[in-house]
Amino acid sequence: KMTVQDVPDAFPTVDVPDHAHYTIGIVILVVGITGTLGNSLVFYAFCRTRSLQTPANMLIINLAISDLLMSITQSPVFFTNSLHKRWIFGEKG
Repeated sequence: KMTVQDVPDAFPTVDVPDHAHYTIGIVILVVGITGTLGNSLVFYAFCRTRSLQTPANMLIINLAISDLLMSITQSPVFFTNSLHKRWIFGEKG
């Protein structure tokens, strides 16, 4: 079985300073928290307010739910990888 390590220069790397990893990690954490809270509030307001439940607003809710799921699933993974400065979930992950 051939792996990425068997192919030289398959994924070239760049030496990035540690503070850049930490800065990106903090930014992603802030974006993830803001996205989670903001989209949760949009969903909550839509469910609680009858006048907002129009067919046109269904697109907005669909986008808010999609963005909420992206914030919940992707921000922690990217934040954790930024703190470790590498992909930590193995070859299968």
